[in-house]
Amino acid sequence: MDSTPLVVYGPANHAYDFGDPHPFTPRRFGPGIDLLRELGATEFLAPTPASDADLLTVHQAHYLRLVRLLSDYPEAAAESGFDDRDTPPFYDMHEAAAGVVGGTLAAMDRVLASEVVHAFHPGGGLHHAFPGRAGGFCVFNDLAVAIRRARLAGHRVLYVDVDAHHGDGVESIFWDDPLVQTISIHESGLTLFPGSGFEDDRGGHGAEGSAVNIPLKAGTTDGSWLEAVERVVPAVADAFGPTILVTTQGCDGHHLDPLSNLDLSTAALHRAARLLDDVAHRHTEGRWLATGAGGYDVYRVVPRSWALIWLAMAHREVPPATPEAWRDRWASEAERHGQTPLPALLLDPPGLVHPGSDLVTAGNRDTTDRALAHTLAILAERHRRG
Repeated sequence: MDSTPLVVYGPANHAYDFGDPHPFTPRRFGPGIDLLRELGATEFLAPTPASDADLLTVHQAHYLRLVRLLSDYPEAAAESGFDDRDTPPFYDMHEAAAGVVGGTLAAMDRVLASEVVHAFHPGGGLHHAFPGRAGGFCVFNDLAVAIRRARLAGHRVLYVDVDAHHGDGVESIFWDDPLVQTISIHESGLTLFPGSGFEDDRGGHGAEGSAVNIPLKAGTTDGSWLEAVERVVPAVADAFGPTILVTTQGCDGHHLDPLSNLDLSTAALHRAARLLDDVAHRHTEGRWLATGAGGYDVYRVVPRSWALIWLAMAHREVPPATPEAWRDRWASEAERHGQTPLPALLLDPPGLVHPGSDLVTAGNRDTTDRALAHTLAILAERHRRG
């Protein structure tokens, strides 16, 4: 088994493009993949589109037909009922969205075949898509298709989502499956899309406790966010006993990101990535598929977040500085898009983000305590019953 992390990336990733000025832009692949290469990433796999048979393991046939229709006639969106303004149809949308699924599925297949231990698909993580509808920039749910593949192979799947937005699509698809344990640590749906993922949302009949939601208050900073991640993820992993780990590691909770109200630094994202690597090696013999998901500060945050995931997978120390050559290459483009200066450090310095209010911290702690206690009690009872 190759211990070098596999990075799934290729021309197909650039095809998933809602156009300017949509925030979910393929421009992120330029500086993001370039930084990975600068730091030593060498193992790459270009994605190819998933087949309809693969998509149909999660998505409904009528929805695939609709996406194909709108790939040729995107102007028909409103009259066809495809009216999600955040996810506007575009020409060749089906092929592009199937390419995202194909990339995550290829990564999963390499992990399942024991060809690699860790695989990272930066362009994956479309966690808001449902079987019959798009949402939140997500047309098809690549994560759910890959998790379904792992389940069919007999695995117990731990899915951890630390994107700022609730992982509603993945959670819903596996709501009734007790062998898929989902954890979503996100900004509360009271203040952020998609408006779901509350503490009492815990899984369907026969799968109670299989969904863990930690909705954090707007204004949450590193300490409170890390407390939730570090208390919940290892404890639930211990109780559930996964055989494979799948993660969504959006960096849209960073304090520079325009699409959430969390206030995190790359230091927090780094510690979360290292914790997830530890969970994989403690529970799943290292089997770990990570996706990049959300992140809308394309030059200052996304590349560093992806780099920190890859460095955790590669078990390498974090260099103190971003490479000067990398900063030079992307400085002018970053300036054109109003995202300067490019950070000289991979890890944001201490004090960059304020400590956060005691009220927010206390509220988050209470939410975490209740959700974790309830989940662990249910999982213990399930284990007792066999």
